[in-house]
Amino acid sequence: MTQVMGLCVMDVDGTLIAEEVIDLLGKEAGCEEEISQITSQAMRGELDFETSLRSRVALLKGLPISVFDTVFKSIHLSKNAQEFVSILQKKGILVGLVSGGFTPIVERLAESLGIYYFSANQLEVKDGFLTGKLVGEIVTGQVKNAILEEWRTELGLPREKTIVIGDGANDLLMLKTAGHGIAFCAKEVVKAEIACHVDKRDFLEVLPLIDFLE
Repeated sequence: MTQVMGLCVMDVDGTLIAEEVIDLLGKEAGCEEEISQITSQAMRGELDFETSLRSRVALLKGLPISVFDTVFKSIHLSKNAQEFVSILQKKGILVGLVSGGFTPIVERLAESLGIYYFSANQLEVKDGFLTGKLVGEIVTGQVKNAILEEWRTELGLPREKTIVIGDGANDLLMLKTAGHGIAFCAKEVVKAEIACHVDKRDFLEVLPLIDFLE
């Protein structure tokens, strides 16, 4: 195994992919507009993330788990995301995904990109259908930051060798904790606090901002 030279933790919805999966699920449930509005408010920091997530997930009650097959086919990686991940991995930088989204999608994305570190929310399923509830710990901004620190410690890396890329209010804490916090196509509330940002949805724009890449 290549020696681990650094750690890059990426948000998923609105960052690694262009879409918000919860909004796509809302479309399948027939409540897209309502869910999308709550999502936007949460990402701007106007609503508490956990409360807003629980209220959106409740609206998904009754969807079959096959909905994740449909949604996965509808999402698009941000431009050059796959190449970006590959470049980092070849340089010995481990890539992890940490998401306020859902495991059935994040796990597939991670697998498709050769990423082994990931964390996301678990939806409760009963008899093949979503119950409208979540299971286990909710991946809030505080939890995202704790996961970043857990992975960093596990890998024995100093803070300056960590990169975080995110776009929403629930990414702010880990963006500030990382040695390199990069706001990617981010909400204004994030850009106001994170000096380093990329406003073009192209991951190759991120590479020059990582000073320990050879």
